[in-house]
Formats: sequence, C-alpha cells, structure tokens
Amino acid sequence: MSAALLEVSNLHVEFDTYGGTVQAVRGVSFSLEAGRTLAIVGESGCGKSVTVQAMMGLIPMPPGRVMQGSALLRGHEILGQKVINGKEIRGAEIGMIFQDPMSSLNPTMTIGDQIAEPLVVHKGYSNKKAWARAVELLELVRIPEAEKRAKQYPFEFSGGMLQRAMIAMAISCQPTVLIADEPTTALDVTIQAQILDLLKDVQKETGMALILITHDLGVVARMADDVAVMYAGQIVESGSVDDVFYRSAHPYTQGLKRAMPSNDPSIARNLQAIEGSPPDLFAPPAGCAYAARCPHSMQACERYAPQVFELANAHNARCWLQHEQSPHRVEGLYLGGRHD
Repeated sequence: MSAALLEVSNLHVEFDTYGGTVQAVRGVSFSLEAGRTLAIVGESGCGKSVTVQAMMGLIPMPPGRVMQGSALLRGHEILGQKVINGKEIRGAEIGMIFQDPMSSLNPTMTIGDQIAEPLVVHKGYSNKKAWARAVELLELVRIPEAEKRAKQYPFEFSGGMLQRAMIAMAISCQPTVLIADEPTTALDVTIQAQILDLLKDVQKETGMALILITHDLGVVARMADDVAVMYAGQIVESGSVDDVFYRSAHPYTQGLKRAMPSNDPSIARNLQAIEGSPPDLFAPPAGCAYAARCPHSMQACERYAPQVFELANAHNARCWLQHEQSPHRVEGLYLGGRHD
C-alpha cells in the first residue's frame, strides 16, 4: 500500500453545554490515500461531521475543544494550524462541500464572485483572471450558460445547481483533499445521481482524494473505495467497500444493511429497524456503546470497551464477537439472540 496522504489518529472532541460535557468524538482514527474515496457512514449524531470539522478547525472553541489526537496531511500536523508549506489548509489544501448550499452561500454576492474570491485570496489571481476561471469552473460542473449564470445570485439557482456551484467553489483552488458533507441531502434521486457522477468525474480529472460523509449506504456503494462506519463517536468497523458490505463484521453495520431497501428480488425482505437509541454521550457506557441495542450482546460487551480486531488486511471491527475466544463467532456471522 502507498503512504497515506491524510492520517487522523486518536481524535477526541468534546463540547461544553449547560447539561454537561458531550464527548462527541472518542478516539477516531483513519487514513486516506491520494485519489481514493473514503466514506464515513453512520446515523445522525454519531460524530461524522464533527470529526472533519475539528480536523479543519471549523468547530467553535469554546464550547468545542480538541482534547487529543493528530491529523497529518502529507506528514504535516494540521490540527490547530491554518497554514502548511505556505498554503492555507482551508480552501487551498482541503476543500469542503457543506450540507446545505443555500445557507452556506452568501445571498448578497453573485455565484461567480463567490467562486472567484478563493482564487484571489489563496492563489493571488487578479479579479479578471479569477472571474474567467470561475466561469470555467461552472462549465466544468456542467452548469449551462455559465457566463450568464455566474452573474446571478444564489436565490436564482435550483437546489441541484447550488450544489454544483458549491462543488465549483470547493475545487477552485485544486485542493489535495475534498470533503463532501452529505452532498446530496434534499436532492431528488435524478439530481443526486448527477451530483455523484460529477464528483467522480472531478476526482478523476484532478486526482484529489475524497472524504464522503453520508448516512446513505446506496451512496457509499456507488462512490467509496473504503468505508468507516461510525457509532456514538467511534469508528466501529472499517475496511474496503467490499469487506464492509459483503463481509460485515459488526452488528451495527449488519443492522444498517438490514434497514436498507433493495431492488434485488432474490433478497426481497421486510426492512428491519434498529431498535432503541444511541447512548448518551454526556456519560458514555463503560463497555460497547452498541451493547444496549445489539441482539448479540454478551456480558463482556456491557462491562468492557471492545478493542479493535483486525479480521483481514485493513478490515477492522470494534466488537468482542470477533475475539478468538468468543463462543458466538461463526466466520463473521452471528447467532441470533442475546448471549449472557
């Protein structure tokens, strides 16, 4: 394997609130190679967005704070840094597409001006050259009549076009890593497919690495090379997309798959919801965070935090059922019922 372009290790992030301290991210580690796509998947509130926002210095401090951990981009620490090798991290080295483009764009500036601004700030372009490049970027993301559209304001764009404009802005400075945080939220399925294809094409043209944050396993299957499944502020399973989808080793990953609809008649079945709720991160459980919802939970799961078990090359699961002495481990498939 080639050396990692981005490597995040043991990241812990907390938030102070009136109700106490929320341990939002608890020891997250992952790596990303150049040109590859890592999907971070999990239900709402599991810490996906906080992880990447902390890495980019976007969480407000206070109430948030990074307790420990590191994030290395080409071997350089970026946590708490704004510049590496003379280039600003945000915008120049790492670009980001936010969930809601309407609230992320400035309603008082034209689309073209907003795309051109990072080029002036980070690249030192003249206003004329930056504007010309902004029009080229709108053409790249397949917005028709790009020169005319560049002079329009966000309220004049549809949801899909706004997302394309956000992609153009995010890639304007040719970042090494692009983070797409729920880039297809609230888009219909046709536009969603177009945006995903666009991201693939842009990645192929620029060679950038992509971090895709989503709760949609269909998007993961379509886009990802590697997958990190998050639950309650931790990565509970990680590996290649084939390992995570076809050789799922954590009960939470299996639960997500059972809750996902399929158009394959050979596996037609009723969808199964994951019963219960995620744990309170004001006081995380001493053992496995998923134990209370897991149909295969053992006494050890409730008492002791599980270690990370390596099942195959780069396929890992944080689950006691994968321990070699577990009486309920059966080639990665688990027996039904609750085990005590």
